[in-house]
Amino acid sequence: MNLQWLAWQNLPWVKATGSQWRYALRNAIAMCLALTIAYALQLDEPYWAMTSAAVVSFPTVGGAISKSLGRIVGSLLGATAALLIAGHTLNEPWLFAFFMAGWLAFCTWIANHYQNNVAYAFSLAGYTAAIIAFSSVNITDVTQLWDITQARVCEVISGILCAGLMMMILPSTSDGSTLMTSLRQMHARLLDHAVLLLQQSSTDNVRTAHENVISQILTMNLLRIQAFWSHYRYRRQNNVLNYVLHQQLRLTSVLSSLRRMLLNWPDAPPALYHAIQQLLHELAQPQCDKYRLALILRSVTPEATGDFRQRAFVQRLRYFCWVYLNVNRWIRLIERADADTRFQPPYAPSLARESDSAEASWSALRTFSVIMLGCAFWIGTQWDAGAAALTLTAIACVLYSSAPSPSGSVSLLLKTLLWLSVFSFLLQYGLMVQISALWQFMLLLFPLLLTLQLFKLQQKTRAGMWGQFIVFMGSFIAVTNPPDWDYQSFLNENLAKVCGVLLAWMAFQVLRPSSDARRSRRHIRALRHAFLDQLRRHPRLSESHFESQIYHHISQLSQSRDEQARVWLLRWGVVLLNCSHIVWQLRDWQPASATLAQVRDSSLQDLQRIMSLRGVRHASLQATLDELEAMIAQLQLQPDSETNTLAGILWRLRCSLAQLSQAVPD
Repeated sequence: MNLQWLAWQNLPWVKATGSQWRYALRNAIAMCLALTIAYALQLDEPYWAMTSAAVVSFPTVGGAISKSLGRIVGSLLGATAALLIAGHTLNEPWLFAFFMAGWLAFCTWIANHYQNNVAYAFSLAGYTAAIIAFSSVNITDVTQLWDITQARVCEVISGILCAGLMMMILPSTSDGSTLMTSLRQMHARLLDHAVLLLQQSSTDNVRTAHENVISQILTMNLLRIQAFWSHYRYRRQNNVLNYVLHQQLRLTSVLSSLRRMLLNWPDAPPALYHAIQQLLHELAQPQCDKYRLALILRSVTPEATGDFRQRAFVQRLRYFCWVYLNVNRWIRLIERADADTRFQPPYAPSLARESDSAEASWSALRTFSVIMLGCAFWIGTQWDAGAAALTLTAIACVLYSSAPSPSGSVSLLLKTLLWLSVFSFLLQYGLMVQISALWQFMLLLFPLLLTLQLFKLQQKTRAGMWGQFIVFMGSFIAVTNPPDWDYQSFLNENLAKVCGVLLAWMAFQVLRPSSDARRSRRHIRALRHAFLDQLRRHPRLSESHFESQIYHHISQLSQSRDEQARVWLLRWGVVLLNCSHIVWQLRDWQPASATLAQVRDSSLQDLQRIMSLRGVRHASLQATLDELEAMIAQLQLQPDSETNTLAGILWRLRCSLAQLSQAVPD
């Protein structure tokens, strides 16, 4: 037996760092304070205040504020829905079941369409309505429904206010400082990523590194939102931060384009690789400027009638350098700006958040079906603990339908509740039954919560389980006012909660979420649809908006275990993004020669024949690649600056399209 965890230095209270102690103390005190206030207000189920304080516990101020606002709005919306549904249908059980299932399905559908506070608010609106309405089925007076609703909302708001108070007393690290540090680190990492992609030898970890860079930039967008809520200085600079994130995404797309050109140019001159190394080394210097970069670029830039491939590559490399310096300048300006400074960067739309409507509808159908099934069993058996079971079913279905691995999350919740049932039985009938005063219970509860919070921070692999343990502990130990020691009711309620989660788990097994392969195909189809729009004379999306939409779709499968699904989504995204940049460049390029304009228009028309919404037309793809090769050869016969420029653009287009030859045919 390994008892190493009992060693003094391995105890959670001993090995905890200062920041971990601050986080654990803040949340433990907030939960105890919320419970005390709920008791002082004579609320009948004060454990919901403790649960609410636990739910909004967040490491940063901005995250706590945004989450608290979402919880307040969701709770009020859910309470209103519960009042309307239960108030009009309590005498008609089947009508009550239908409308509750419909409301929960609607909240699930909305929550699956967003990944921000809107999703969180509607998740709360769904299971807040379930908590209130399902517990009100046995009332005989409508005024009791109002009292129950009022009590639940007061408990929720009390917990949120206590969590906010403790965040002010024991604040965490600043969201803005975290964001600026992350931006600076990501900017440096982009240079390391450039070293990896632009080297002469090919490596196997390029795709994984590219996925990670994209994922981290999109994660910083969440940090930007948290910083927006934490300090008015970052609200004023929000447009600059959004622009910087867009430009960092642009740098990743430029790097993928440069790599694609190098892969299709095996005989690139060695001097070019040497110049790339010099440029990246110079960009890493704090005092880098355009003049020194221009000298290096000039050494590898051919004449106007020289090698069109080298000219196209150097122009794209120069664009990378200029964008990198521009982003570096904006980061310095943000770091040095005071609270009253305002900047006006070029306009950049908010990073796109596209939703999977098919998956959202499927999740809504699952929620509706399982709630109707549970209500049918409840009505048929008249189970007195049916409210507890259906409440946990609603929470699991609404909350985990948009999780990356819903079945895994529900399985973890089921395992947590089984352990919690045993723990709460021992705690309630071993210790709590002997306690007669609230302060005595707090002396027991506070060190317990403190230890659980430290476990959550220190045991990374079990952080999810400990988080669920903390959140659901209040409802399992049934901290009610007045206390209830009915042994039979306690077991019945806890068994019902476990059965409710088990019912949700069965729903996720029968009505399974889409596989990653199927989701990948839907995302790819959405990307092709958006790209076909880019080929129109007046596209619906701008270049930057399309770019952020591409990266959003790619990030949706970043945690997938299906490597083939991830690879093909990334490959399609990179190809279409590179092609879209070329399309915009061709559209903006206005040659003096009518013949060159005709060649440009012909190349744009060829792109429309290559793909449809269903996939790649390989015959048209091969014909287009051959035609592009012929156009480039024809342009080389006319040695002047404009034809050389067009030949370089068409060569870049051919390099990007060549990767689609491995795609599934239409």
